Amino acid sequence: MRIWLARHARPLVENGLCYGRLEVEADAAQTQSAAQRLAEVLPACVEVLSSPRGRCGQLARGLAALRPDLAARTEPRLAEMDFGDWEGRLWKGLARGELDAWAADFTHYRAGGTGESTAQFMARVGQLLDESRAAGADQAWIAHGGVFKAMLLCLEGVRTASASRWPRQSLAWGEWHLFEVAA
Repeated sequence: MRIWLARHARPLVENGLCYGRLEVEADAAQTQSAAQRLAEVLPACVEVLSSPRGRCGQLARGLAALRPDLAARTEPRLAEMDFGDWEGRLWKGLARGELDAWAADFTHYRAGGTGESTAQFMARVGQLLDESRAAGADQAWIAHGGVFKAMLLCLEGVRTASASRWPRQSLAWGEWHLFEVAA
C-alpha cells in the first residue's frame, strides 16, 4: 500500500515559535499551491485523512475544492505533538534546564511539563499506521513535520526513540512524500 504524507503550508507565526497544538493559520497562497500539486498526483478516490489542526484543514479544503473525490476525514492521531506549556513560546526563550530534561529522557518526558511525551506521540501515529497497513488501501495523510518524522521511525520498526535517534530529515512546508508501506 501507499501513503502520501503532505505537510501543511508555512504557518503565519514568528520564526522559532513552538506551536504544535496551537491553532495557527497557514499561508493561503502556499496552501493553494500545495493543494494543486497534491491534486495532480493523488489517484482517484484515495482516502484522505487530515490532522484536526486548522492549518491542515486549510490544505484539505483546498484539495477537495480541486478534487471533490478527495474530501478528507479528520483523524486526531495525525495532530502534531502537544508541547504543553511550551506552546506559544519561542524555543530560544525556554529554560535550558527544561530542554535538557527533555533531551535526557526524550522518550518519556512530557514536553512543556503538561504535553505529550515522544512515546505517546509515536504510539498514536504508530497505531494509525498499523490500522492503515491492516486495511491495505492507499491513503493520503495531511499532517505535520513531527508526524513525518514519527512515520520514518515507525516504518523502520522503531516505536520509541532517543533524542539522538530522532530523524533530522524533514519535509518542507506544503510538500508531500510517498511512503511505500509493506503489508
